Amino acid sequence: MRLKNCLLIGCLSLISLPALAETVNNLYQVREPVSGQTPDEKARATQAALETLVIRLTGDAKAAQGAGLADVRKDPQQIISQFGYDAGPPESLQVDFDPASTDRALRQAGLALWGSNRPVIMAWWLNDATDGANLVGDGQATAEPLRRAAQHRGLPLRLPLADLGEQGIGNAKTLDGNDVTPLKQASERYGSDAILAVHAQQNGEQWQGKWHLWLGDKMEQGSASAASSADLADAVLLAVSQRLAPRFVVKPGTSSGMALEVQGMTLERYAQLGRLLEPFGGRLKSAEGDKVVFDVSGSADQLRSQLALAKLQEVPAGELSPTPVDAGQVPAGGAAPVPVPTAAQTLHFRW
Repeated sequence: MRLKNCLLIGCLSLISLPALAETVNNLYQVREPVSGQTPDEKARATQAALETLVIRLTGDAKAAQGAGLADVRKDPQQIISQFGYDAGPPESLQVDFDPASTDRALRQAGLALWGSNRPVIMAWWLNDATDGANLVGDGQATAEPLRRAAQHRGLPLRLPLADLGEQGIGNAKTLDGNDVTPLKQASERYGSDAILAVHAQQNGEQWQGKWHLWLGDKMEQGSASAASSADLADAVLLAVSQRLAPRFVVKPGTSSGMALEVQGMTLERYAQLGRLLEPFGGRLKSAEGDKVVFDVSGSADQLRSQLALAKLQEVPAGELSPTPVDAGQVPAGGAAPVPVPTAAQTLHFRW
């Protein structure tokens, strides 16, 4: 059955997708630690939650303090749907922000937004404490601070099982180095888009950490320090989110219209592609055989980064067929032809 006909069936919501990138749940729900439930403490935590949310959605640590959000800072309630307290530990204020109101306020402030479909990060995290070094595994108690930090910063995170074989790979020498090959091979069993290597060291009452992040063929690195291992996890994942966000955010008012052609489509891939194109306002233009064309708006480089999450490959220019010119596009009498879309206005990808 042709894809064009399959799309009319309306059964896409029943399909289980094999995508690596994940839709982050509760992206607009923020928990901030509190020392009590007094009005002043609630007001402080609410402002902190607003700042956390803005950084989650923009990757910009300065955005929350911009002039465009002055009214929202003065009255955060206008974009909040409800409050609640979580006994913890740690005790925290849970703030649920309204997605539609929040996005509208941020876009009106001219801020670039990062959608909820985000790269899955495989974290190789070595805690080097006074009582010895330990690779954090998925089932260990030391994994909980990493999960909380990932949720706080809006990032999908996976951890290794940290069995004997992986303990030998996740050592200081490997995590401090620039060669991702051993970690990449060990990560294949888990399925992820990015690899994060962190060597966290306890130094007296302080924790310090060096990190490397690989996404595609690009590597980022940095360092952070904090008073506890949990605070260090939050600081590292904050830095990671700020490095990733510029590759995916879509800024209002600066986007250009493009067409995206994708070959090798199936029903599963169509649903996956639709989610990836949400930040770019993707609208199906045509579907024929295993090929679809979407109208999209945004930066070509950011669109390429988004499509890479689904392992799509860009078709080289030398493999593209010349675009035919309809006879009706050439006016009679030798007048100048009606302009047709150029190759630069269309991105061509395939699975």
